[in-house]
Amino acid sequence: MAKPSRVLHQSSSAANGRRKLALVASKGSLDMAYPPLILANAARMSGIDVEMFFTFWGLDIITKKKMGKLSVATVGNPNMHPWFGIPTLLGALPGMSWAASWMMRGEIKKLGFPPVAEFVKLLVDAGANVYGCKMSMDMMKLTVDDLVEGATVLGAMEFMDLTEGAQIVFV
Repeated sequence: MAKPSRVLHQSSSAANGRRKLALVASKGSLDMAYPPLILANAARMSGIDVEMFFTFWGLDIITKKKMGKLSVATVGNPNMHPWFGIPTLLGALPGMSWAASWMMRGEIKKLGFPPVAEFVKLLVDAGANVYGCKMSMDMMKLTVDDLVEGATVLGAMEFMDLTEGAQIVFV
């Protein structure tokens, strides 16, 4: 029996010499902010064009008043409890989310990653395009002025058109 081919489909952006990564960030907790930021950074460092679309709670990552206050959920986050070795019930105690967030910020800093606000600015400065989802922004009563400098507002259909041929990752 022949082995299946491992050749990946070449996107239209790759065919014309430009690779493109489209990231959709839908969650705004501290532990969910870093995956799209790290992927975008790796892509930009590799010369890949980056389009980042922040929707629903993911908008917190690029909202000036919220981006520095992101926290980790200690209840309903099954991956937190093995890391800290505490039962889910203890995650509901007052101060546990603050403590977990403080510890995670410390671990992130040890790894040499910047805080969220600084990381987003570095990405914008490196040429990543940052978009706030129009529908989510309308629902949350946000304007472009609430977002980080360099971000624009875009509808989902516009994002689809903009990212034709891109590798799309939903976080």
